[in-house]
Amino acid sequence: MSDLRAAARQSTARTGIIEFEGARGTVSIPCTIADVSGTGARLKLDWSLAFPKEATLIFADGLRKACRVAWQKRRLLGVAFADGIASLDEQALMMTEEEQALHRRYIGAQVKGARQARGYTEAQVANLVGVSPEFVASAERGDVSIPLHQLTHMADLFLVDLGSLVAGPAPIDDVELAAG
Repeated sequence: MSDLRAAARQSTARTGIIEFEGARGTVSIPCTIADVSGTGARLKLDWSLAFPKEATLIFADGLRKACRVAWQKRRLLGVAFADGIASLDEQALMMTEEEQALHRRYIGAQVKGARQARGYTEAQVANLVGVSPEFVASAERGDVSIPLHQLTHMADLFLVDLGSLVAGPAPIDDVELAAG
């Protein structure tokens, strides 16, 4: 669970609804989605309220994500998506284009760090994964999204867990440099 909370979250300040089954039926509570990543979100509530372990987060556009409550501190609630990493289509609905670009830069920096730690060149990774060296360079800069099957292949190649590429501690210098 700590890996999920470490994911790079992008500030959103959007409205949503957190829904769960209560003693008298379905309970729907408005919330502010303070930030979101491919693995979960941090929510702000209008009041302190005890939550069950599982709930559904409903985004303003109707996207519904089953969640596990990871932590709660007064009016703040951290949730992890129960079905793992959100698909690229779901992330597109959850995050603005700017937020998605920052998320791509974060993942690209993680991939670059893992690649360098294992001593691979961009050309070697491209050959082993079946993409062009230009694609690897572009993905590491965050210019393009890396499809999940290729990201999984890279994680295997670098001998790291997939979660560490999308939810591990960020090499912040690389992300900030890519943003500049």
